[in-house]
Amino acid sequence: MAKVFTIPAPPPDFRKKRERTTDPRYVDGQKLLVEAMKYLAQADPVANRGAIELLSEHVRTRFRMTDSPLS
Repeated sequence: MAKVFTIPAPPPDFRKKRERTTDPRYVDGQKLLVEAMKYLAQADPVANRGAIELLSEHVRTRFRMTDSPLS
């Protein structure tokens, strides 16, 4: 007697990637964070080091450098 094996297959649109759209708020937010870090670095880099590190960590964890609103 032969055995029948079934291999489940996902629906055809399972791996369909959703299209990304350009979001100007993303770019504006990144620019604002960079300007804030520049301002803090110019005002007093030693005293503001903790704030600059906090902003930098936010950019690295929340918005990865590989993220892009255009791709």
